[in-house]
Amino acid sequence: MNKIFIFGLGFSAMTLARRLTSGGWRVAGSVRTREKVEALRAEGVEAVVFEGAAPGPEVATALDGATHVLQSIPPGEAGDPVLIHHRADLAARSGTIRWLGYLSTLGVYGDHGGAWIDETAATAPVSPRNARRVVAEQDWLRFGEEAGIPVMLFRIAGIYGPGRNALVNLKAGKARRLVKPGQVFNRIHVADIAGVLEASMARPRAGGVYNLSDDEPGPPQDVIAFAADLMGVAPPPEIAFDDAELTPMARSFYSANRRARNDRIKQELGVELQYPTYRDGLNALFEAGDGRT
Repeated sequence: MNKIFIFGLGFSAMTLARRLTSGGWRVAGSVRTREKVEALRAEGVEAVVFEGAAPGPEVATALDGATHVLQSIPPGEAGDPVLIHHRADLAARSGTIRWLGYLSTLGVYGDHGGAWIDETAATAPVSPRNARRVVAEQDWLRFGEEAGIPVMLFRIAGIYGPGRNALVNLKAGKARRLVKPGQVFNRIHVADIAGVLEASMARPRAGGVYNLSDDEPGPPQDVIAFAADLMGVAPPPEIAFDDAELTPMARSFYSANRRARNDRIKQELGVELQYPTYRDGLNALFEAGDGRT
């Protein structure tokens, strides 16, 4: 039986976990608190605690029998927490682990002035957070070569999905239409992230790097306007980016401008996106109830 261990059972990882569980996989993984452990075990997930600052006492046992591993925990200033605390545990299971995926971000590419890029583009992060991602990517690829475990990198665009999207933000009164001329972002529905990961598991390629993004990057204010139209409400007023009050992290998202190509996931992995544009995704989410009163 296939078994996956997931470091960091967050939004994207849990979407994959539920799909694999329904497909007959054994699913184990880590969370930060004991309360989440109990909730996930009720769903059939073999959850254990790993806070990232020290080895998880139950992680090694939970890794036994894992054929696949997914790492979705971001690196800290000291480096990747999984490699810091559980490198030896993973290396000791190189005989059984057939696939190891690392979830990264398109942010590693930095700013390209709105130009189209693919996986061959050089990494040039513009924030310390994304610079740490580049180092973590390199560390994981090096670990895979040393341990004999196929490691793949997945650089992910802005994630949205059920309960986490422009419709929900509008309904909560939290959506803003910030306008920075020429600025575009790629996005990807969480279901398509899971689909790409499953496709990679079926066709592992050591050292493979993949952009996980939709077909149509666009201005963020257009997404809010489309969501408002679906809901039948007036969109919030446009706010010039230079006039907006933003946290340093929020402002950093606008410091890089690029359009990410996703040809590799289609051509190499045979992926057909379920939601190729934000309009497809938001339409489906609205039909499912997000944003409705």
